[in-house]
Amino acid sequence: MTDILFPKLHKDGYRFLAIAAVTTFILLLISNFLGLISFILTIWVYYFFRDPERFPINDENYLLSPADGTVSQIIETNGPSELGLENKTFTRISIFMNVFNCHVNRIPFSGKITQIFYKPGKYINASLDKASEENERNYVKMLSSNGDKLILVQIAGLIARRIVCEIKENDEIKQGDKFGIIRFGSRVDLYFENYKILVREKQKTIAGETIIAKKIKND
Repeated sequence: MTDILFPKLHKDGYRFLAIAAVTTFILLLISNFLGLISFILTIWVYYFFRDPERFPINDENYLLSPADGTVSQIIETNGPSELGLENKTFTRISIFMNVFNCHVNRIPFSGKITQIFYKPGKYINASLDKASEENERNYVKMLSSNGDKLILVQIAGLIARRIVCEIKENDEIKQGDKFGIIRFGSRVDLYFENYKILVREKQKTIAGETIIAKKIKND
């Protein structure tokens, strides 16, 4: 019960929580009403940066969700041109995170980080399809132990102004590991091939736990 009411805080949230708490204290000296509003916002900041423990399946035959949120789109599309994959077809699953979702991002399968590419951009609503092409975003290209390629894209949203990526090229990572956070409303795109989709649009997901695809084995 304690973990539910007072979840662990992501390290990126301490500064924002401190700012919110100090602001609340100052506003309480001025107005009880303003102080109450600020107190409510401080609680929201705390829960926005929550970092609950997750329990991955630890099976390379499955892809886990990289984000808490809602599956907003499932399509067949070309890969990101920024990574030179515009002539290759992938399945893309987009997961939209609203301001009430946990925003800590997690790794879908175990493997190695082969490339990271950050691109500045706009801050339109992350639920729109064009956000994949126009918004600030960070590309993470991975290679699994069985040779599968995977591309994660952290996309900033309407309010978000900072993508935090906590991994680097050549890192060895495990399924369910944390790899970053996006502040205040955003989206994660997942590009892959040779996996059977196990989720549907509008389905809720939990980072590091929800199984979104199963490996297609060639006989």
